[in-house]
Amino acid sequence: MSRLITIILSSFIAGITLLINPSTSWAYPFWAQQNYENPREATGKIVCANCHLANMKTQAEVPQAVAADSVFKAVVKIPYKKGTQEIGADGSEVPLQVGAVVMLPEGFKLAPQDRWTEEIKEETQGVFFSQYSEDQDNIVLVGPLPGDQNKEIVFPILSPDPRTDKNYHFGKYAIHVGGNRGRGQVYPTGEKSNNNIFTAEDSGIISSIEPGENGAQVITLKKSNDELLTEEIPNGPQIIVQVGDEVKKGEVITNNPNVGGFGQVDTEIVLQSYARVIGLIVFFMGVSLSQIMLVLKKKQVEKVQAAEGI
Repeated sequence: MSRLITIILSSFIAGITLLINPSTSWAYPFWAQQNYENPREATGKIVCANCHLANMKTQAEVPQAVAADSVFKAVVKIPYKKGTQEIGADGSEVPLQVGAVVMLPEGFKLAPQDRWTEEIKEETQGVFFSQYSEDQDNIVLVGPLPGDQNKEIVFPILSPDPRTDKNYHFGKYAIHVGGNRGRGQVYPTGEKSNNNIFTAEDSGIISSIEPGENGAQVITLKKSNDELLTEEIPNGPQIIVQVGDEVKKGEVITNNPNVGGFGQVDTEIVLQSYARVIGLIVFFMGVSLSQIMLVLKKKQVEKVQAAEGI
């Protein structure tokens, strides 16, 4: 009961924080939910990759097969170097955060807490799960969470029961998993975040680099026709050009502050019927018994033939 109260309070505080101070690192999952009805595009790409441009490995572990109406664990592994820090929305260094999305087949969903084992309760302590939308309980989201403590995220999943619900069937199903560490490089509006590389908007000579608002820096570029072009670099990326440098359009003028990335993986799971398993075992036992009987019969025939001198 105390754990349930803790989870409810944590989610309430997180919601209030988002409303009062919606920093970009917290807003990304909600932007995806607001802008995409389904987080997986027709190409198979999970939409998180539209904002989190860097690619990093994500792993998923699920059982090869599960029984109907049973609880099992889907484990998402999000590896990265411990202690890694990234650039926050205000330009300061902050600990890396992680998040994950598990897209289950229809009928599979987050297991109710009264069916969690003690092991699952211990492995999911401090983790808050949410579904992608009200009518998509088969898509489960987690995050952002402190990365160093959540490189492996356990999702307790409940399988459907085709014996009582004819909308589902026994067989093989696909599961799509996405894992992210760190903030995105692009906002859903298309603008770059301060966790991105900035390039020169045109060719010319850097005429000045002046401080701007909120720690930003304003680069003034003098084009060949003496036209002045300004570009604001937000607080975070480090400028790698100097006044007097000649740059070409599209040339990199800052370092790459991003240390995170997104990765996705597809896997499969079999919804198995106990009757089929029992039937298969009976079949194997029958085949084995038949083979034994044939061997015994052959030896009996050989003994008879030997006795008759054939």
